[in-house]
Amino acid sequence: MFGLIYVFVLATILGFVLITKVPPTLHTPLMSGSNAISGITVVGAILAVQIGETWLSTFFGFIAVAFAMVNVVGGFLVTDRMLKMFGPKKKA
Repeated sequence: MFGLIYVFVLATILGFVLITKVPPTLHTPLMSGSNAISGITVVGAILAVQIGETWLSTFFGFIAVAFAMVNVVGGFLVTDRMLKMFGPKKKA
């Protein structure tokens, strides 16, 4: 159990440090890449819900699915908006 907490804390700190060092011009491409990772998280969370041996693990799996889906949908909306900014201009 201690090993899992150690990995979680280490991943949180490392993720925060890496994201704060990314220049603003790379945030949107980074968001696109993180959408693929979040898609994998959705699949893993769905498996956690399916395999859930107790109500607590099923509950946390459901919460993980919800948070991962919010991340995926938000990421795609931001990416779509950014791509529209670079598209051809429409005449009024």
